[in-house]
Amino acid sequence: MSAPDRGTLRRAVRLLDVDARRVALAVLLGTLALGCAVALAAVSAWLIARASQMPPVLTLSVATVAVRTFGIGRGLLRYLERLVSHDVALRGMVALRTTLYARLAAGRPEAVLAVRRGDLLARVGADVDAVGDVVVRGLLPAAVAAVLGVGTSVAMALFWPPAGLALALCLVLAGVVAPWATARGARRAEERGVQARADMTATALGVLDDAGPLAVAGRLEAETAALRDADRRLAAAADAGAPSAAVSAALGQLAVGLAVVAALVSGVPAVRAGLLAPVELAVVVLTPLAAFEATSVLPAAAVQVQRSRAAAARVLALLDAAGPGTSPAAPHAPEPATDAAVPGPQLRAEGATCGWPGRAAAVHDVDLVLAPGRRVAVAGPSGAGKTTLLLTLAGLLPPTGGAVRLDGRDLGALPRAQVVTAAVATTEDAHVFGTSVLENLRVARGDLTAAEAREALERAGLGAWLAGLPDGLGTVLGPDGRTVSGGERRRLLLARALVADAPLVLVDEPAEHLDPVTADALLDRLWHLPPTRAGAARGVLVVTHRLTTLAAADEVLWLQDGRVAARGTHAELLRDVPGYREAVESEQSAAVRAVPAVVPAAGPAREVGA
Repeated sequence: MSAPDRGTLRRAVRLLDVDARRVALAVLLGTLALGCAVALAAVSAWLIARASQMPPVLTLSVATVAVRTFGIGRGLLRYLERLVSHDVALRGMVALRTTLYARLAAGRPEAVLAVRRGDLLARVGADVDAVGDVVVRGLLPAAVAAVLGVGTSVAMALFWPPAGLALALCLVLAGVVAPWATARGARRAEERGVQARADMTATALGVLDDAGPLAVAGRLEAETAALRDADRRLAAAADAGAPSAAVSAALGQLAVGLAVVAALVSGVPAVRAGLLAPVELAVVVLTPLAAFEATSVLPAAAVQVQRSRAAAARVLALLDAAGPGTSPAAPHAPEPATDAAVPGPQLRAEGATCGWPGRAAAVHDVDLVLAPGRRVAVAGPSGAGKTTLLLTLAGLLPPTGGAVRLDGRDLGALPRAQVVTAAVATTEDAHVFGTSVLENLRVARGDLTAAEAREALERAGLGAWLAGLPDGLGTVLGPDGRTVSGGERRRLLLARALVADAPLVLVDEPAEHLDPVTADALLDRLWHLPPTRAGAARGVLVVTHRLTTLAAADEVLWLQDGRVAARGTHAELLRDVPGYREAVESEQSAAVRAVPAVVPAAGPAREVGA
C-alpha cells in the first residue's frame, strides 16, 4: 500500500463534521480533570510537608477539604469528558459513514463491485471507526496535554522559576519528542498493518462464506494460506513499531526523572538561601509526577493518528472511486427515440458487451428490451455470463461495448437515484444486515409498512417462515443473514427488491437453494407480480437455471459460450434448440416429474450465430 498523501487525515476529519463547541467543551473538561490531578498532587505534597511541622489542626483543614474536592473532581470531570468526547467521535463516525453510504449509492457502481466484499465491510466499518477514533484518542489528548502543560509550567514558575522552566523543557521532551519518535516508527507500520487487517478481514469472510465452493474448486488451501500470510504481515507490522515505542517510553520516564532532579538541584540551594520555603520545595518536587500524566498518553495518540491516517486513505480512496461523476459509457450510435406506445420506463440493450473491468468480456452482442408488463428470462449453463449481463442491465457495471439505455438515454449518464427508481436488481451476494426483518426490507423503501412487508414476504415464499419467527417482523437476523438458510436469504433479498416499487425488476437466480416445487412456485409468482403503488405494470427479467417454468416468459434468451445462442419463447426453444431441450429434460428427470404439455407457438426460434 502506498503512503497516504499529505492532508489525507485533515480531509477525512473534515468529513466527520465535528462540532467545534463540543470539541472545546471536551478539551476544557479534560484539562480540568487532569488539572484536578495536578492540583491534588500539589496540595497533597503541601499537606504532608506542612503536617510534618505539627502546626495547629485548623491550619490544615482547608488543604484537607481541597484534597477531597480535587479527588472527587478528577473522577467526575473525567467521566463528563469521556461522555462529551465519545459523543463527538460517534457523531463524527455517523456523519462519515452516512456520507460514504450516500456517495456509494449515488456514485459509480463499479467502485463497490471492484472491492472484495470483506474489504468493503472493513472500509465502511473498522476504517471509519479508526478515523473517528482520532478525535478521542489522538487530537483531544494532544490538545489537553498542551493546555495543561502550559498551565502547570506557569504555576510551577510562580513557586520557583527554574523549576517551572525545567518542567516545561521536560514536558516538551515527553510530549513532543517522544510522540514524534513513536510516529516515525508507527507510520510505515500502521500503513502495512491497516492493509494486513483489511486483507485478513476480506479473506476470513470469504473463507467463512464460501468454504464449500472454495473446497470444491480446490482454492481453500490457497485462501487459508493467504489468511496466514495476512496474519504474519500484521504481526510483522506490530513488531516493526515496537522499537520506536520502546524509545518513546524510555524518553517519557527520563523526562519525569529529569524534572524531579532539576527541581531538587535548583530547589535545595534555594531553601538554604531562604529563597524557597521547605514546604514549597515539596510542592515543586512532587507536582511534576502528576503533570506528566497528560503526556504519558501522547505516544499512543501518535500511533492512533498514524493508524487513522492510513484508514482515512482507504476510506477516501473508496469515496474518490465512487466519485461525484457518472460511470464511463462505451461509445454508441445516436440515441433512438423511445417507443411511445409502451408506457413507463424501457430498459434497452443494443449490441451490449458485458464484462468486469480489466477482464475479458463475459457475454457479447446482447440485444434486449425490458418494459413494464414484459417478462424476459435469461438462461444458460454456469459461466455463460448471465449474472454479468444482469449487473450491466442494472447499471452496476458499465458495458464494455454497445450500449444500455433507459428511456433512450445512456444508463451510465443518468443519476443513480433515477436508475434505481426505474429499475431495481437483486443479486445473490446482496447484504443482509444484522437487524430486524422489517428493517432489512426498509433498506429498499424507508416508509414500508408492516402489512406491505408481510405481503412482500408472502410473495417471495416466506409466509410460513415469517409465521415461525419468534418476534415476526421484529426478529433480529444475524450479521449478513447467518441465521437463515441460503434459500431463505435469497427470498428475503427478493422481497426487498419487490418492496422497492420500481416498475422494472431484475432478479438473479431466485430459485437457488430451493427444492423444485418451491422454486417453481416462486418463479410463477415472479411472472405475475402485482402493479406498483402508482398502478404501473411491472416488467420482470429473471436470470435462472430453472427452465420448466419459463413458459410464462414472453422471451427467453439462451446463453452459451458468452453469446446469445438462441432466443424465443419457451416452446420455440424446446422445439428448435437441442441444448435447451436437453437441459429441460434433464431438469425434469432430476425432479422425477412428468414432462408438461408444450403448446406450440407460431414462428421458429431465432438462432444467433456465435
